[in-house]
Amino acid sequence: MISLSPHLSMEEKQKTVFNFKDVGATRKIFDLRKRIRAVTGGTAASKTISILVWLIDYCLDRRNINKLCTVVSESYPHLSGGAIRDFENIMKDRGYWNEKLWVRNPTTIYKFETGNQLEFRAIDTYGKAHGPRRDVLFVNECNNLPYNIVDQLIVRTREVVWLDWNPTSEFWFYTDMLGLRDDVDFITLTYLDNEALDQTTRSEIESHKHNRAWWQVYGLGQLGDLEGKIYVNWQIIDDIPQEARLEKYGLDFGYSVDPTASDAIYKWNDSTVIDEVIHQKGLSNRQIAELFLNLPRASVIADSAEPKSIDEIASFGVPIFPSTKGSDSVRQGIQVVQDQKIFITKRSVNTLKEYRNYLWKVNREGFATQEPSDIWNHHMDDIRYAISSGKGTVVWEPGDPGGVQPYIQGIG
Repeated sequence: MISLSPHLSMEEKQKTVFNFKDVGATRKIFDLRKRIRAVTGGTAASKTISILVWLIDYCLDRRNINKLCTVVSESYPHLSGGAIRDFENIMKDRGYWNEKLWVRNPTTIYKFETGNQLEFRAIDTYGKAHGPRRDVLFVNECNNLPYNIVDQLIVRTREVVWLDWNPTSEFWFYTDMLGLRDDVDFITLTYLDNEALDQTTRSEIESHKHNRAWWQVYGLGQLGDLEGKIYVNWQIIDDIPQEARLEKYGLDFGYSVDPTASDAIYKWNDSTVIDEVIHQKGLSNRQIAELFLNLPRASVIADSAEPKSIDEIASFGVPIFPSTKGSDSVRQGIQVVQDQKIFITKRSVNTLKEYRNYLWKVNREGFATQEPSDIWNHHMDDIRYAISSGKGTVVWEPGDPGGVQPYIQGIG
C-alpha cells in the first residue's frame, strides 16, 4: 500500500522488497498539488497509510531542510493504535527504521537523518493548538476535531495540510472549506483503490451492500448521514474519575475474524463510565482468563451463546457469567444502555469508533428497523451484556488469593 520513494537510488530500488504494495490510492495522493489536500473515503481505502507514505517521502527528501511535520488526532491512544503504529510498520518495512532516531518523551517524534522531523500530537483543546509553527500538517480523522482547533492548526502551518476522514455526515470541511477556498484538492477513495486488500476483507465489505446507509459511507466513500445511530450523547473524559466504582466487565467473544472485546463498567454518582480493556484477535480462552485475572476484580458478563467458553474461563478462577438472553432481549438491552448517562475514556479508541458507527439496520425502502446492525458491534455488545445484566459486583474477602471462588452481590 505504498509507493517506492523517488529519492532512492536505482540500486536501492532494485534491492528493496516491500510487504506494503503500491496501490492506486497512494498514486492518487502523490498527484495532489494544492495547499490543503483533503482525502475522504470508505473503509480499507488506504487513506492514512498513503498519506503517511507521502510524509515519509517528504522527510527523506534531502531537498527539504530542517522541516517539521505534525500528525494530529483527537487523542494519543488514537494515534498510538493507528498512525504511529502504521508509521513504524512502514518505516521498518522499507528498511528506514532507526530506533535511535525515535523519541517518545516528552513528544513522540522521529528525527530523520536528513534533519527533518515527524511528530505525533494529540490536540483536543483550542489552547493546545497554539504551539510552534510547522511545515506540514496531517489531521487524521479530522471530523472528530472541532473547526476552531483545526483552523488554528492550519493557520500555523507553512506549506501543506493533509486531512482525512470517513464521510459519515456533513461537518466543517463541507460547510467552511469546500467551495469557499481555491487552495483545496479533494478526492474520494474506496476499497477498490487498494488493490493489495486481501480477498477476505474485500468480501466482508461487499457483504454489507444491503445496508444502504453503511454502504454509502464505507463502501462507496460518499457523504452519508448516519441518522440511524443507536447511541448518542456519550461524553469523552480523560480518565476514570477517582470516585468511580468498578462494577463489572462485559465480554464479547471473537477469534480469527472478529476481535475479543471487553469494557470495564464503572458507576460514578448517577452516571456510567466505560473503559476499554480488551480488543484483540486470536485469543484463546486461557489467554482471556489470564487478562481478566490481571485486571481489578469484578464479575465478567459474557455472551451467553458461548457456554463452553464461559465454563472454561471460569475454570481458571474468573468470576464469569452468561448474559441475559430471551425474547427481545437485544432491543431491551439497548434501551437500558440508552437510558444511562454515559462517559467514556479517550483511550477507549475501538469502543469510541464503534459508538460513532453503531446503526440500526435499514429495510429495502431505506427506513431504520428496530434491529441493530451486525457490524461495529463487538464492544457495543459487551457493554450491553454488562449494563443490562442483573449480575452484581464481585466482592473478595480480605486475604483471598486470586482464583478463589468469590461470592456475588446482587445476582438477579
